Amino acid sequence: MTDLLTALKGAAEPTRLRILVLLARAELTVTELTQVLGQSQPRLSRHLKLMAEAGLIDRFREGAWVFHRLAAEGVGARLAERLLPLADSADAVRQRDLGRLDSVLKARTEAASAYFAANAAQWDEIRALHVAEHEVEAALDRLIGPGRIDFLLDVGTGTGRMLELFGPRAQRGLGIDLSHEMLALARARLEAAGLQHCQVRQGDLHSMALDGGVADLVLFHQVLHFAADPQAAIAEAARVLAPKGRIAVIDFLPHDREELRDQHAHRRLGFAPREVAAWGRHAQLDIQLAGTLTGAFLSIGIWLGGHAGHLTDGPSS
Repeated sequence: MTDLLTALKGAAEPTRLRILVLLARAELTVTELTQVLGQSQPRLSRHLKLMAEAGLIDRFREGAWVFHRLAAEGVGARLAERLLPLADSADAVRQRDLGRLDSVLKARTEAASAYFAANAAQWDEIRALHVAEHEVEAALDRLIGPGRIDFLLDVGTGTGRMLELFGPRAQRGLGIDLSHEMLALARARLEAAGLQHCQVRQGDLHSMALDGGVADLVLFHQVLHFAADPQAAIAEAARVLAPKGRIAVIDFLPHDREELRDQHAHRRLGFAPREVAAWGRHAQLDIQLAGTLTGAFLSIGIWLGGHAGHLTDGPSS
């Protein structure tokens, strides 16, 4: 009862309700919230602190940034889930907030797209600066295991390297990316490899134009650290994942290389295994760290998972 009363008090304020609506759309920093809500950073920081103490939101520090999102578990999370549908979609304040949020998210995407366009040609070399790509690919191939893949989905395909690597044993392969420059390189790579059954298309990893339950293997190869909302991307992957399909996430483990934000458009500085596992639970997936690789400055984790209770020993066949 005490937790419920605390959560109710934490939500019972106009700005805090507005924050809940915004965090239902994306995880945000306090700076981004100031841009949307037009309030001072100290005032919003106080609201966010009270909401975190009430169990309504989760806060996590990452280098110089602090991210906020709706709580994944607990009384506060369940209360927020019930409050949000009650918010009036026609309310003028809500519409204005969401319009400003769209502008903030658009600016994020444009910054990342500009980086990708400028670096598309040397993208694989940039990745290799951290852990040698051949080591990552060998470890991933070993963990995925042999066997046919009916439908391979590479989310944030970049230059299409994952399609090139796993495409030969897929019945069908599809890569999704927002960058036209990356897709042009991926198409050239697939054509050179003779992988006519693999295609790429422009699309958003948070909202893929695919039917539910169709993909036998979903890959996120070093893409989630660019994502506006990694948890939402995992939830969307869960939607398109076949009942006995598998998901693989390859990304950095937590680090403090702040320069990657400015120089390489990284939004997140790696992910802790427990954080990725929590995203999985939120999407009714079981995702666990299956392997790590250590480079000179950064380490990479490989997570594998599937629908809870339906994990298989290899790709669906």
